[in-house]
Amino acid sequence: MSEHTIDTAGRTMLLHRTIRAPRAAVWAAWTDPARLPLWWGPEGFSCRTVRIDLREGGEWVFDMIGPDGTVHPNHHLYTVMRPETRIEYTLLWGENGPKHADAWATFDAAEGATQVTLGMVFTSEEEYRQAKGFGAEELGQQTLAKLERAARGG
Repeated sequence: MSEHTIDTAGRTMLLHRTIRAPRAAVWAAWTDPARLPLWWGPEGFSCRTVRIDLREGGEWVFDMIGPDGTVHPNHHLYTVMRPETRIEYTLLWGENGPKHADAWATFDAAEGATQVTLGMVFTSEEEYRQAKGFGAEELGQQTLAKLERAARGG
């Protein structure tokens, strides 16, 4: 095991979903600035975008609004955008706020479907435990289900 793996193992979350849509459709749903805010987030959440620039070196500043009206400020900084294969970004707590996690999404073609892996390395094991504690894995799966609906035109 490498030193890097040992360092991040206790703070890494991986989510997987096979989406019944071609990779190009899944990529388009994730990288279209008009579409991404429509599906991003768990069931019952909506997004209010301040700025969105979905390219390597770009950013997305937005608020996730929970079903109870709670506002969760977010800022994604995009570091890698490899068409139809990989996105990497840093998550901040609000615009230019403290770093929350480094994240990535991969898109692998799988016989007419797309295998999506969403990974997050939290800044600390405590942040990882807190995320697990509030159900981040289930909420992330809800988000990926919404991506599937968006990619399939729903």
